[in-house]
Parts: sequence; C-alpha cells; structure tokens
Amino acid sequence: MNATPLLVRLHDALAAEKLEVVLIGNAAAAIHGAPVTTLDVDFMFRETPGNMRKLKGAAAALGAMILRPYYPVSRLYRMTHDPSGLQADFMPIIHGVRSFEGLKARAVTREIGGVAVLVASLDDIIRSKRAAGRPQDLAVLPVLEELRRTLEPGAAKPPAKRPRKRGR
Repeated sequence: MNATPLLVRLHDALAAEKLEVVLIGNAAAAIHGAPVTTLDVDFMFRETPGNMRKLKGAAAALGAMILRPYYPVSRLYRMTHDPSGLQADFMPIIHGVRSFEGLKARAVTREIGGVAVLVASLDDIIRSKRAAGRPQDLAVLPVLEELRRTLEPGAAKPPAKRPRKRGR
C-alpha cells in the first residue's frame, strides 16, 4: 500500500489547523531511506490546550477519532479513521529526546507527495529507539545504524557494478 496520499491528507489537515508536528519512528526512518515498514505514522508535538484543539480540529476534518490507548506512563493520542486505514500517533514525549523544540531544530524537511514534511533526524530516531529499549525498536537499530554510516560524508560507497561483457 502506498501511504503517500494518506500522509498528504493528514499533513493538509494538520497544516490547516496550524499544528506543528515532527514525523518520528519507522515512517521517518523509511523517508531517510531505511528498509523498514510500519502500520502507522508517529509524530511528536507540543501538548498544550491550543494544540489539543488543533489536533481535534484536524481529526474532525478527516472524519477521524482521537483515542487515548492505555500504555503504562503514556501520553499518546491516537488518531484513527478505519475506512481509510489511518492510524497516527501523536506524542508530547518520546524516549531519548528532551524537547519538541530540540527535535524540530534538528529535523529535516522532506517533500512527500508534493508537501513539505518535517522529519526527525536519523540520529534522533536512533536515539529514541535505543532509549525506548522495546524489542521492536532494538531489532531495527542495526538497520538504522548501517544507514547512518552509509549517509555519512566520505562513507565508502559500494563499487559500481560493471556491465558484463557478452560472450564472443
């Protein structure tokens, strides 16, 4: 499934409400080029009364609901819309990241389906997954760390494949 149209609709609803978010988690890692999959998209945002109104406004515009799933010590807000398959998690706190402001300052802008999306830096994604320590986060760390090594300036690139010579 191509998640781009759904991500664009979500982005447009959040932008209409002027809600600042940064894409995090495996969706952000995939945008950086990691060969990972996910069933949802995760965002960090500032949890303020005004931003909660904006989040609810974006959900209403999409015909979605905001749920508060129970996870120990979680302040997660889940936006769902079953007919479209939307599941987006909004978190004011993530492991390994001190503040939304810091995450946003280190984030990069990537174009997805013609819209500019703030995406957490690969270093922040790695730091968060390591700090969370959940089995699913630890399992993806080697893939993310390898991607980081290949993206570093001056990193050794694999040699280009030479075309095979045809037989005589």
